[in-house]
Amino acid sequence: MLLDVNATFGAVLAVLLCLAAGTVALARLGRARDTLIAGTRAAVQLVAVSLVIGWVVRSLPLLLCFLLLMYAVAVRTAGRRVVPAPGGAWLWAAVPIAAGVVPVVVALLLTGLVPVRGITLIPVTGILIGGALTVTVLSGRRALDELATRKGEVEAGLALGLLEREARLEVAREAASDALLPGMDQTRTVGLVTLPGAFVGMLLGGASPLRAGAVQLFVLVALLLVQAVAVAVTLELVARGRLRRE
Repeated sequence: MLLDVNATFGAVLAVLLCLAAGTVALARLGRARDTLIAGTRAAVQLVAVSLVIGWVVRSLPLLLCFLLLMYAVAVRTAGRRVVPAPGGAWLWAAVPIAAGVVPVVVALLLTGLVPVRGITLIPVTGILIGGALTVTVLSGRRALDELATRKGEVEAGLALGLLEREARLEVAREAASDALLPGMDQTRTVGLVTLPGAFVGMLLGGASPLRAGAVQLFVLVALLLVQAVAVAVTLELVARGRLRRE
């Protein structure tokens, strides 16, 4: 085992979380309370998921419900991060996440690369949803921030005869594309700087290094597609005024 789950594990985890919150507070990077809440929620949720997954993987209807729950939580998280103000605009975050994840998962199932088994489908879908969530938040926030900062350029584009969508795209496209950089860098440096979770997990599970590397490569390439689609759709929604701040 990589880690022994015992009292020492819990104590070290608590100290690390407190140090993270303390650093946030001392450097004035935000609210230390948010860091503590995030860490505590992660612990509670992972314990709950660990207990539930063994039950869910035995039933296809329960498996589908669990996947829908993952998607719903991702939509709410992304929507509230991009559009924090009250209103229904945050619901549009459902579109880029689904547009990126659903076609890829369906293709993997149809080709047989990923079997219709919970023990395989849950982690693969979870990784893809997580990647789509991250870039939807980053691209949406960056695009809306850029439009607010460079409002005059949008108006200048309109004055030159551009449609509103085109003017907003010209201003927001570069900022939104920055959301792809973390995924690109992770893919470029895999094996040289970091060993991602899928690779390490398979090694710990007894798989050969070659097979673990093949699975990790598959995950990274699938993530590149999912994230590219999610950013493109998010940018389009911002340009059309669907994702907007009041």
